Amino acid sequence: MSSDSERSELTPDAAPGWLKPLVDNAHAVKRAYRRRVPAEMLALLTAANATAAVTGGGRDAAVLVLFSGPPDSASGGLPDDADLLVTVRASTLRHHAGQAAFPGGAADPGDRGPIHTALREAQEETGIDTGRLRPLATMEKMFIPPSGFHVVPVLAYSPDPGPVSVVDESETALVARVPVRAFINPENRLMVYRKENTRRLAGPAFLLNQMLVWGFTGQVISAMLDVAGWAKPWNTEDVRELDEAMALVGHDVTDGEAHL
Repeated sequence: MSSDSERSELTPDAAPGWLKPLVDNAHAVKRAYRRRVPAEMLALLTAANATAAVTGGGRDAAVLVLFSGPPDSASGGLPDDADLLVTVRASTLRHHAGQAAFPGGAADPGDRGPIHTALREAQEETGIDTGRLRPLATMEKMFIPPSGFHVVPVLAYSPDPGPVSVVDESETALVARVPVRAFINPENRLMVYRKENTRRLAGPAFLLNQMLVWGFTGQVISAMLDVAGWAKPWNTEDVRELDEAMALVGHDVTDGEAHL
């Protein structure tokens, strides 16, 4: 949970008109996220979260959900050149290799709260100038059982975030500002599942040119499209096994844990 001093750093009025539906309803993203989670998986998430609460397990973490684009739109809706900042982890990593994610990670002891964590981690991973960014809202904390993280997505905006790039090639393979329209395009959407014993638990994913966005990140993006009113009807019957889907972008799956 953000402290009062951290919440004072939020500037929701800095959001352009096209982003306001999402900013004004950021509280609804977690609810939309949970609607897309299969009932069996939701039960596992709830049980794991309850266990972590009792045992004191889990670590605080935050991710930066950065939208960029012009402050004005001729149509009043989403501009064609609006984009979302995404990274892909290095394929050589032992855990979460080749997975797409928002920049972010675990809180450090000196962090003032999730906003500080998200901005610090984004700067470390992508070299972004955080002075160009305007934090707009924090979404509700979400628990990721495999990694044990309690994650707060921090929604932010910049009309021009400046250059971004891979800072450490041993950690990150790609940093990209992906057009939001690529996520909206029904042709890029599918459902992905990973075999967990005999269970087949599928969630929304996005198959793009250089990455497969799935797991926690895919769920959050799907929920944001729903909440913002940007989602278009897509074929939820297109269900692929994770290894098959990852092979389409040239990656093998080495670790099924959800990556931040």
